Amino acid sequence: MVVEEGVQRPSRNPVAAIDCGTNTVKLLIGTLPEVAVREMRMVRLGEGVDTTGELSAAALARCFAAIDEYAALIAEHGVPAERIRFCATSASRDARNADVFAQGVRERLGVLPEVIAGEEEAALSFDGAVRNLREPAAPPVLVVDIGGGSTELVLGVDAPAAAVSLDIGSVRMHERHLHGDPATADQVAACVADVDAALDRAEAAGVDLSSAASVVGVAGTCTTVAAGCLDLPAYDRDAIDQAVLTVAETHAFAERLLAAPVAERLAMPFMHPGRADVIDAGALILDRVLRRTSVDAWTVSESDILDGIAWSVAARGA
Repeated sequence: MVVEEGVQRPSRNPVAAIDCGTNTVKLLIGTLPEVAVREMRMVRLGEGVDTTGELSAAALARCFAAIDEYAALIAEHGVPAERIRFCATSASRDARNADVFAQGVRERLGVLPEVIAGEEEAALSFDGAVRNLREPAAPPVLVVDIGGGSTELVLGVDAPAAAVSLDIGSVRMHERHLHGDPATADQVAACVADVDAALDRAEAAGVDLSSAASVVGVAGTCTTVAAGCLDLPAYDRDAIDQAVLTVAETHAFAERLLAAPVAERLAMPFMHPGRADVIDAGALILDRVLRRTSVDAWTVSESDILDGIAWSVAARGA
């Protein structure tokens, strides 16, 4: 539905939204609120960016291969270029050779990627997370979006009131600190200190985590941790979406992930193989965020920034 002057009406034409982050590239195609296609590819675009400052040739090749697949799906569903929005986040913000990435996207899709600012990224995450909740979350709501390179924390009621984008994410923190298999106690302590320092900056910027009456977690780290807390026999989007998890069980599962070698994580039936090596850092970030709140449970949503991007296109007109 398109929101216009307080009235929601169906969008008549399909839209395509692409969210390209540090670890994944995701696609949504639909005539909202109906979704025809939702796809994800693990491409690790930001691999090594924290160290080298550049997107590697191998990472670009993986990402472009996924975008080629997406271009075919977009064409199949008849989405014109003016109703495609491609948002690129942390990895391409940080890379010196971002122009190579941008040109490759334009050649394949006919649009340039938008390297959105952290504030807009946060707003889109908030919209995507709360729009489709079956049970309204008690305000103020804290939306936690843990990506590969950055984490967005957004606090609001009907819209963001305070938001921050932090340069902590599952890939970035894993590459920076958690080198053991599993990580050593000293490595975990260094990672905790780095994450806590970032959360201190978030609170100094006005995102008061302790004031949140409810927490909604989105994106792959949160959904994977949720699958683990639920002890699912396979990744099940329907079972995960809007599940309510206790903070205590989340802390316990984060500790389990940090203590487990990669081979043990890979054997978990819900674990995507492209996430197994970095999920320790992602779970630790979630753990540290929850420790600063006063909630005893949180909700996981399968709707995230990708949905927010799609609705932003639909809002341009039917």
